[in-house]
Parts: sequence; structure tokens; C-alpha cells
Amino acid sequence: QVHLVESGGGSVAAGGSLKLSCEASGYTDTSWRAWFRQAPGKEREGVAAISSLGGTQVYSSDSVKARFTISRDKDRSTVILKMNRLEPEDTAMYYCAAEFKGGKWWDPTAYGSWGQGTQVSVSS
Repeated sequence: QVHLVESGGGSVAAGGSLKLSCEASGYTDTSWRAWFRQAPGKEREGVAAISSLGGTQVYSSDSVKARFTISRDKDRSTVILKMNRLEPEDTAMYYCAAEFKGGKWWDPTAYGSWGQGTQVSVSS
């Protein structure tokens, strides 16, 4: 059974940075991991994902790729999302996902485990 806990969210001004962390327990690293975000009144959307060995990273847009970096720790139990040059449109609850079942990485239904989320608020 996999348990995920996110941390690192907070309130920052536009142009600031945050580092989000997702720690997994009861986890055997055999699949992709991902970060999603959901703003009030919006659908949950994929932000970035990383392969099981960490060698491949994908991002939802050129804007995200230019500003965010996804990585894994040495044991691959923790996934990091480093966010630079934050913008107000980045404001959302950020969730980590694990137990990728295959298919499209940005599909929320492709993941079997979710954390409770960490709030990111970016002011203008």
C-alpha cells in the first residue's frame, strides 16, 4: 500500500520560487511519478512527470518546462518539483501521483495513489 505526502507549498510573490516534495512510503519504485495541480473551478491537470529511473522528464507546456524541474531522490521514493519564476496562473493545489498504470501520463485516472495536496499561491 502506497502513502504519499506533499510538502513545500506556500504563498509567494510573482517571480518567486518554491520547492515541492512528495514522500512515498510502502512504495516500490516500478513506474512513473507525476505532479498535478487543480485550481478552484478548474479540472485537475498534469504538470510534470518522471520515469521510474528518473532519466526521462516530461512537462505539460513549454512555459512549465522553462520554469519547473522535476527530479527523484537517490532511493526514488521522493519526487521533487522545483518551481522558479512563479506566475499567478500557477496558483493551485498541487498533488503528487504514483502507481502509474500505463497510458497517458497526464491522465489522472492512470494513477493508483494520490497525496492530499499542498497549496501554492502566487500573488501579482
